[in-house]
Amino acid sequence: MITLRARPCAPPPGRLCESPVWDSRTDELVWVDIRGGHIHRAALDRATLDLTVRSTVSMPPPVSAVVPCASGGLLATAGDTISRIDADGTTTRLAAIPLPDDGIRRRLNDAKADPHGRLFAGTMSEDGIQGSAALYRLDPDGALNTLRDGVTISNGIDWSPDGTVLYYVDSPTKKVEAFEYDITTGTFGEGRPFARFADGEPDGLTVDGEGWVWVAVWGAGQVHAFDPIGQRRAIIEVGPSQVSSCVFAGPDLDVLVITTAAEGKAADEPDAGRLFACVPGAVGLPGTPYADAGLVRTDGR
Repeated sequence: MITLRARPCAPPPGRLCESPVWDSRTDELVWVDIRGGHIHRAALDRATLDLTVRSTVSMPPPVSAVVPCASGGLLATAGDTISRIDADGTTTRLAAIPLPDDGIRRRLNDAKADPHGRLFAGTMSEDGIQGSAALYRLDPDGALNTLRDGVTISNGIDWSPDGTVLYYVDSPTKKVEAFEYDITTGTFGEGRPFARFADGEPDGLTVDGEGWVWVAVWGAGQVHAFDPIGQRRAIIEVGPSQVSSCVFAGPDLDVLVITTAAEGKAADEPDAGRLFACVPGAVGLPGTPYADAGLVRTDGR
């Protein structure tokens, strides 16, 4: 078992930092502060493992995830809406999730594009009501499909290097599931338990070039790495207990950047809400942008 420790980065703490993405077009790390409604961009100094914020875009919160778009700009999930934010700041609504009108507070949560550029985005219950959320797929032509219901907190999602396995987290189940994935149709069947957690809950995750799955463990203050057969091989100690997600960043994709949250922890965890970084000896996979080229807003305006 390999044990490492991540170091805190310079940007000030956020309330609920999530969805770190390496944007290779600009050589910047992009992430969100969900409760603040902020989308930050930062340069990564590989020598010092530190980040310098270059710009911030703010939207009405909660802003839960960002994904680069093939047409340029970023896709952002906010509340029940999926939008594109162009380089000039223009915001275009691409889709709205049909949330049930039953009094349960739901919102979009984690999101990521599959190897063919389809967007996978899940919802969550703000009050933890079991089975009240779902996982959706937004296709390049704007079609929205429900892939899985009965979810409570839809969270980390990523694919194996060859795209044939989908890894997915519904956090309260305390496990990562693996599904055989049909890369042609963007569908999957029954899953199998891939990794289980006795301490804390799995949150965001990323897959490296060797097929290892790196999982942020909310409540445990750690990131755990599993080989392709589900054996735990490494633990990264972060510090703050609420570790929310991680991504491989930098031109060589060899720096693991980790997000954390400060909600309810600012007094006893002074670094809560900061980003952290380490070099774990692995190399990540390039992210796939959402294939939105030519897509227009859903309301026709």
